[in-house]
Amino acid sequence: MPKLRGEAFWRETLRSAHYVVAPMVDQSELAWRLLSRRHGAQLCYTPMLHAQVFLRDANYRRENLYDEACPEDRPLIVQFCANDPEVFVQAALLAQDYCDAIDLNLGCPQMIAKRGHYGAFLQEEWDLLQRMILLANEKLSVPITCKIRVFPDIDKTVKYAQMLEKAGCQLLTVHGRTKEQKGPLAGVASWEHIQAVRKAVNIPVFANGNIQCLSDVEECIRKTGVHGVMSAEGNLHNPALFEGRNPLVWEMAEEYLEIVRKYPCPLSYVRAHLFKLWHHTLQVYQQLREELAKVKTLEGIVDVNRELKLRCQEEIANQKEGEKPKEGLPFFHWICQPYIRPGPKERCRENGDSGTEKGVRGKRALEEEEDGNSEILSKNKQKKKLRNPNKSFDPSLKPKYAKCDQCGNPKGTKCVFNMCRGCCKKRAFKEVADCPGHGLLFKTKYEKSLSWQHSQRGNQTPEISQREDAEVGETAVLKEAGDS
Repeated sequence: MPKLRGEAFWRETLRSAHYVVAPMVDQSELAWRLLSRRHGAQLCYTPMLHAQVFLRDANYRRENLYDEACPEDRPLIVQFCANDPEVFVQAALLAQDYCDAIDLNLGCPQMIAKRGHYGAFLQEEWDLLQRMILLANEKLSVPITCKIRVFPDIDKTVKYAQMLEKAGCQLLTVHGRTKEQKGPLAGVASWEHIQAVRKAVNIPVFANGNIQCLSDVEECIRKTGVHGVMSAEGNLHNPALFEGRNPLVWEMAEEYLEIVRKYPCPLSYVRAHLFKLWHHTLQVYQQLREELAKVKTLEGIVDVNRELKLRCQEEIANQKEGEKPKEGLPFFHWICQPYIRPGPKERCRENGDSGTEKGVRGKRALEEEEDGNSEILSKNKQKKKLRNPNKSFDPSLKPKYAKCDQCGNPKGTKCVFNMCRGCCKKRAFKEVADCPGHGLLFKTKYEKSLSWQHSQRGNQTPEISQREDAEVGETAVLKEAGDS
């Protein structure tokens, strides 16, 4: 059967999918994809897979794709990050029988992508991208698709999309943000860029960015003319987004946990999903947030989920008539709803003391201590404080250390040279000396080496000993002659 392309591929293979769940590292695993499909998603992507690792590691292939094969999980697109045409195609050949298309990640803006030289950090290397897509289009039995971020300039973005289409890309997902727009600097995605790309290419286009609810999906399709809309964070906070519903959080959490029992995945994935689903509630019940972070088993997570449900039901039972949601939320915290990522200014206010009610705090704010004083501590320090309430992070209370004579770092208390370990090691090596305080035994090892050499000589036959003595004598004579 010939490989379907463009519109035919979208209509027949992808069944004219309009509602798409994004590829999300450690988050779009099989269990979550099945939950999303039950609640309106028509197409899902796997988490981003590393082509190099997928190619060389059979366990990685099995854990991330082969063991997750499921008839209900179609249509499915497998996404790879790669920067080498041969590696990308070889990895894709190993995956093509388990999916409906292969996607090349050209949108990841994170530092790990910069270090690994993939994702959005390839968007200036058009020759390389052309070779990768041309080869994949030629060798694979399934279509090749791409997910990109935009350039600040619309015209350059359009030319970029047209280049990918010409190379053989059969479907393009456009995230309407630049690679610099991430985290607290994410800002608003540009649908104007997406609309320009949609008008300029003849292949299906999916839009990504600014999707928090079903009305956003409908507005995006109307304004940009795209074939479908992809959701990432919106889907994580409300898996029923594509149904246009805002269900109770514990309903979604319990359904997800049941799917996980049937299709297990790493506990870290499950924990991360519950942190997203219960995000607003966990700002209220901080103790349960800590418990969720610490549990080591699926049953432990189920127990925390059950306790959160009971707390919320108790709150609902005691609710006064006409009471409205707090903290500016559109719904009460026990209902699935979007999380609006704060900008830099809002994050600063969130981290401070102002605006925090009793029992509720910002991400990095610590509740008032018993003595009435408040500190702003990182999450890591907050955890240490919970384990040891008497621990202080006041820099003025830190113990004073004697300094190394050489560099000023803290010196070893038992160092024979009064130095830090780094400086001590250099000096001990240079002088062939020992420093028991730092466990450095250069002199001892040298003496043992000489002793071993002498014992070896004693074990040699007389002929070999005589020959070695003669060679040593000859060398000495030649050296003396050279000196004269």
